[in-house]
Amino acid sequence: MKYKKIVVKIGTSVLAKKTGEIDSASLERIACGVACIMQKGARVILVSSGAIGAGMSVLKLDKVPASLSDLQATAAIGQSQLMHLYSAAFKKYGYSVGQILLTQEDFDHRRRYLNIKYTVDALLAKGAVPVVNENDTVSTEEIKCGDNDRLSSLMADLWEADALVMLTDVDGLYDEKGRVLPVVENISDSIKKLAGEKVLRLTKGGMVTKLASAERAVAAGIDCFIANGRAERILIDMLESGKGTFTYFKSKKMKKKAKKRWIAYSSKIKGKIIVDDGAKKALVSGNKSLLASGITAKDGAFKAGDVIGICDTQKKEFARGLANYSSEEIGRIKGVKASRISSILGYKDHDEVVRRDNLVIL
Repeated sequence: MKYKKIVVKIGTSVLAKKTGEIDSASLERIACGVACIMQKGARVILVSSGAIGAGMSVLKLDKVPASLSDLQATAAIGQSQLMHLYSAAFKKYGYSVGQILLTQEDFDHRRRYLNIKYTVDALLAKGAVPVVNENDTVSTEEIKCGDNDRLSSLMADLWEADALVMLTDVDGLYDEKGRVLPVVENISDSIKKLAGEKVLRLTKGGMVTKLASAERAVAAGIDCFIANGRAERILIDMLESGKGTFTYFKSKKMKKKAKKRWIAYSSKIKGKIIVDDGAKKALVSGNKSLLASGITAKDGAFKAGDVIGICDTQKKEFARGLANYSSEEIGRIKGVKASRISSILGYKDHDEVVRRDNLVIL
């Protein structure tokens, strides 16, 4: 196998029938494909949707629950059913499975972020297949990763995977004439326009979210594939010999270190600060840290240590970084020189609001 560390994202459209019931034949076909590439020396993480659909099937619901509490309860029931099916399917090939449920908060905190990786490595060392899903049983809008397409790219980057495979119900990304694009070397604006906005009843994402996830993955040096998860032997044919119909997104040479990729892509910003033109030039061209003197305004409430967006005078975000001061503190010291911070706050922990080694230009 060319690829040794592979994240496979399985969409609801691959696992569920039109009624919402889990298609056991499709799930077992996926398990067979994953087991096959693992037997050839690769390690695999699954990011699997389907909990809400499975829960709807168990509860005999004909539509997605409207209230958050009912949706969370449906996900809780469905997740246990989904894991039972995965456990039975992989047991046939001698593998156990381990469940990992996550929210955005797990990625926002650096220590928790690293603990995810340690858990994944421990599961794989024990011969288990990690099955990752958004924790829909507790997640609210504020702490959601968003969708499992995004979650799969976060997991691929965290684990430093070689490849990210997103399995869906279409053969890949189609061009204007309805032909599958075999290779995409650059996810340009013209490529993004091909995505459309189709989202099915039980799914949260579509091709738009898949392209966004592919863009994050290739920027982290990870090859990415979009393929039809219902096609026979798609995983082994695509990853071992390049056969079949799919879209391949070629990775870029990874330039950012792991911590800076976490700042740029994995964590969500807690607030923003606005800087003047001089500060922007110093950050972008001068490789400098951000000082309070260059800050003109702040937006949102955040604590020291949170990831914040850094915006220009047009309020366009051009950088991200870890704040050394809270939003309340920045509101008091914005526009002043570092030598005055102590007299204003009564203390000074740092000269810089964001240090260069904790800052990423987007």
